[in-house]
Amino acid sequence: MTDQGLSWDLLADLQLLLQFHFMQNALLVGTIVAVLAGAVGYFVVLRGQSFVAHMLSQVGFPGAAGAVLVHASPIAGLIVFCITAALGVGAVGGRLDAGRRSESAAVGTILAFSLGLGLLFTRLYSGTAQGVYAFLFGTILGITDRDLLITLVTAGLALAVLVVIGRPLFFASVDPDVAQARGVPVRILSFAFLVLLALGVAEAVQVVGTLLIFALLVAPAAAAQRVTARPLQGFVLTVGLSLLFTWLGLAAAYFSNRPAGFLITTFAFGTYVLIRIAIGAKRTAPAGRGRLMAQP
Repeated sequence: MTDQGLSWDLLADLQLLLQFHFMQNALLVGTIVAVLAGAVGYFVVLRGQSFVAHMLSQVGFPGAAGAVLVHASPIAGLIVFCITAALGVGAVGGRLDAGRRSESAAVGTILAFSLGLGLLFTRLYSGTAQGVYAFLFGTILGITDRDLLITLVTAGLALAVLVVIGRPLFFASVDPDVAQARGVPVRILSFAFLVLLALGVAEAVQVVGTLLIFALLVAPAAAAQRVTARPLQGFVLTVGLSLLFTWLGLAAAYFSNRPAGFLITTFAFGTYVLIRIAIGAKRTAPAGRGRLMAQP
């Protein structure tokens, strides 16, 4: 953070932004997380699994608390708990359908139990829980070189898997019945995607925290899919918006001394609202002109 505001000299401001090692780490991790969250988030919105993403974000808190309790890395605890919860949803939840009733019940049950564990872990921990509570709102400006390495390896593996299963996953998400009839392993793909989602949540928590996870997992994809229905364009636009929100949020946080998570979510939410307004106005404009032309 700095007390010096923007000079509107982009080169000088960029040099000022990158002069400290913690900001270099923040931008690197933010970029990695934004790419992963955008890529996974596109399928989250496409498959209608926003509630699952919300549950996994909340599971991250007891995961971090449990890791601190046993003197392990909070990020490792996040990943383990998120993956375990994702596998639980995949095992207990039902097939991909319009209602998702069985999946919703599994998500609600796991969410309640995990929050109870989080309360237990924080009560059992004798030291300060400040580091754990930081995961509620993001710790992007406190990223270490070790955290950067863990994030890079985890995101790289997740993105590699997503590249491999991307086409059949899209088919299974749009029309699971036809995909299964064509021999696509819909059930296995569902499990694999839930694990990828767990990794995406665990990584994004470092940037925006468990309480603001939708800023990177849902908002960019929701905005992009409002703009275009074409899969490739929507996917690329989702990742691009996720990167844009992250970079703008980190830069604004550095120059304004405001929380990065708040600024990232503000940019994401504001963009989504503007897109909804613009599309709504575009749809109503032709109807309005038609009524005027019909009047004598």
